[in-house]
Amino acid sequence: MKIKITNGMYMALIINMVYAKSIGVTQGSIARDVGSDMWISTIIATVSAMLLILLTVMIIRRMPKADIFDQSKAMLGPWVGKLICLVIFIFFTLSFGPIMVTFVFHLKDFFLPEAPLFLFVFIAVLVGGFAIYFGIEVIARMALIGVFSILLLNGLLILGALEDFDVRELLPVFEFGITKPVIASRHHLADWSIVIMMCLIILPLVDNQKEWGRSSLVGVIFSFIFIVMWPILETGVLTSQVTSQYLIACMQMARSAHLGFFLHRYEMFMIAFFGISILTQIAIALLCGSVALSKLFGLKDFRPLIIPVSLIMGGYGYWVVQSHNHAMDILENSWVSLSLSITLGVVGVVWILGFFLKKKFKSEKG
Repeated sequence: MKIKITNGMYMALIINMVYAKSIGVTQGSIARDVGSDMWISTIIATVSAMLLILLTVMIIRRMPKADIFDQSKAMLGPWVGKLICLVIFIFFTLSFGPIMVTFVFHLKDFFLPEAPLFLFVFIAVLVGGFAIYFGIEVIARMALIGVFSILLLNGLLILGALEDFDVRELLPVFEFGITKPVIASRHHLADWSIVIMMCLIILPLVDNQKEWGRSSLVGVIFSFIFIVMWPILETGVLTSQVTSQYLIACMQMARSAHLGFFLHRYEMFMIAFFGISILTQIAIALLCGSVALSKLFGLKDFRPLIIPVSLIMGGYGYWVVQSHNHAMDILENSWVSLSLSITLGVVGVVWILGFFLKKKFKSEKG
């Protein structure tokens, strides 16, 4: 992974990695907790993610040429470094569950209800594995196209939804108090946890080190702009009560946008625009999982592990999407708890220990 990517590609990866699940599944989960305040929870989660991603940049800047695996090894020794590799591999394996929920149920529920689950998971790991074989630059270029697709998708939605938008549905603000929206923000912060863990691995590959912090903030801000309009429009058009009843609330929102009057089969256009973002998520999860496992076994190249990692992560994703109830139970409970625990644990521990082991960083740089 010596190939460098531009700061623009890095920002595009941030946007694509958080967009798909955040608009597709997460808003329904938040609506079930706080109703019309779901847009407030989205804001709270984004601010929290902004702080965490800046902390991530600070950690990697200690050894700019080393990812979290190499930095942990240099700071804490080879065995602790291997433990970090294992923990991060487990994290990305777990992340493949919600990614598959987003990918599979968008396609199966709305377009191919008779197709077997195995087909969707197989296509996901096949396309993702093929993409990462050629390296992160290919995925990053795909993410740039994904940003353009997101702009078109959001533009179509706004165009079709404004006529039926009722701002009164957003009131009262803080209907359930302040505490509940903060707690409900955990669903969206779990989406951001995948981005943060990705940054711990790919940040050394971003070309301009001086712009890491700025690029990360700009990526988070644009992600927020692209995402927050969905809970606002869903509340104003569908109402929060209706949104809370759907696993894939964004598709119901798309059907309510009335674009079909002048754009036939517009749902197909929307899933095509959305598809690039979710395929980016799939590819990056497989890439990070493969890199983590290659570091665990001391391999110089992650490519020999693409197939076994795809089988492990694909198998877990297939198990998660066996049924809607099973998927939602994992998505709203164990995934949120484990993802936030691992992310906050890894980032927090490495950041704090870095203050006590500054001499090791200086020796590595020297």
